[in-house]
Amino acid sequence: MSNEVECWGIFEITLKGPNYGNPFIDVKLKAEFRHNDVVFEPEGFYDGEGLYRIRFMPNALGLWTYITKSNHNELDGITGQFNCTLPSKGNHGPVRVWDTYHFAYEDGTPYFPVGTTCYAWIHQGEDLERQTLETLRKAPFNKMRFCVFPKHYIFNQNEPTYYPFNGSLSKGWDFSHFNPRFWRHLEHRVGDLLKLGVEADLILFHPYDRWGFSCMDAASDERYLRYTIARLAAYRNIWWSIANEYDIMKSKTMADWDRFFQIIQQRDPYQHLRSVHNCIEFYDHRKPWVTHASIQYQNLDYSTVVAWREKYRKPIIIDECGYEGNIHDGWGNLSPQELVRRHWEGIARGVYVGHGETYLHPEDVLWWSKGGALYGESPERIAFLRRILEEASETGLEPIDFGWDVACAGKKDEYYLLYFGIHQPAERHLNLPEDNYFKIDIIDTWQMTVNPIEGSFKGKCSIKLPGKPYIALRIHKEKN
Repeated sequence: MSNEVECWGIFEITLKGPNYGNPFIDVKLKAEFRHNDVVFEPEGFYDGEGLYRIRFMPNALGLWTYITKSNHNELDGITGQFNCTLPSKGNHGPVRVWDTYHFAYEDGTPYFPVGTTCYAWIHQGEDLERQTLETLRKAPFNKMRFCVFPKHYIFNQNEPTYYPFNGSLSKGWDFSHFNPRFWRHLEHRVGDLLKLGVEADLILFHPYDRWGFSCMDAASDERYLRYTIARLAAYRNIWWSIANEYDIMKSKTMADWDRFFQIIQQRDPYQHLRSVHNCIEFYDHRKPWVTHASIQYQNLDYSTVVAWREKYRKPIIIDECGYEGNIHDGWGNLSPQELVRRHWEGIARGVYVGHGETYLHPEDVLWWSKGGALYGESPERIAFLRRILEEASETGLEPIDFGWDVACAGKKDEYYLLYFGIHQPAERHLNLPEDNYFKIDIIDTWQMTVNPIEGSFKGKCSIKLPGKPYIALRIHKEKN
């Protein structure tokens, strides 16, 4: 093992140990990592063939020491040290909640989530998975939602390449024996996303299951969560999504969901972001173990989302707002214009919105489920929105009351982003602050153009608009 690792990188201890009995259950292993008065105790895991690993993500420069702790003598009391060096270019650490409603990397760099969904992409085999990564490399997305377990649903009937446990569908599964090949593959894909600068929003449970993974007993659920944390928590780009559509998993109770959150909160040394996603009924995101709200919301009207912010006092991500595509289900046949509208509408109301695509494909390779290629018109326009958002603020935009008929977010008295959506005004009366002059740009969110209006404005004024839908106004204080 190397005696140097960059800050927020992965330091790994690999040990030889017992391979008899059931090491996944019989062997307890962790390590104490210490830097001055800072101590972390990540759990280790069995990786098959007599190999045990402990992974650690250091968060401070300088010398770290460690000592292993185990109920087996050959794994207990092993000591060592390493030096934590400066992070490499592009390494800003894990994403954290910032300023109540927004996000930033641990080094303070702003992070604006522009996510997408590819539920079962890691279960499709090498060729298609590599294509998905190549597509992501050129796409605007900096977060991807996907499942640990394989998924059984429309357009996704194939068996996965690997299974998370020993056994088979026909003979049954041994939930006490993990399949290391599956887990190495999963962590490899998490690492691939890390190289692309994409956060891995990992869905731990979901209801679309024919293998029995959604209805394990309580002991198996906890063992699975702890093994997942031990293997993956040291990756700085991990987010924990407890479930996709938790409220239609009838094998689990609300007490189970609370317990899963608490297991992760207690066992994850680095306190990665934690959420849970709904189908119909919202989880109570006010609970202390929830870091941000991950919401499915497919209504046309986004006027209610500001109230969610005040209710939960946490960042809101509408991770599933519907999908650009042409399948038979209403949630999966939005026009690209409508998907882009929902993204702008969310941003202009102080929340974040996720992308998805479901165009029919002769081999059922839909992005939302299997990945592959993107065919829609929304991604480049979401990239345009991301640029507008990143230029707007280093802190995130707050909702501002700028009239009942327009969505607006910004920084009061400094910056306003107004979005008219499907409305098409030919002029707009404005009531700007009197003590500063402002510049105004007309943004065509579909054509991706920004046209400055000549002159400076303050107080009550009126401006001409194109009289067509999907127009935004950017109003920013004039520089002295």
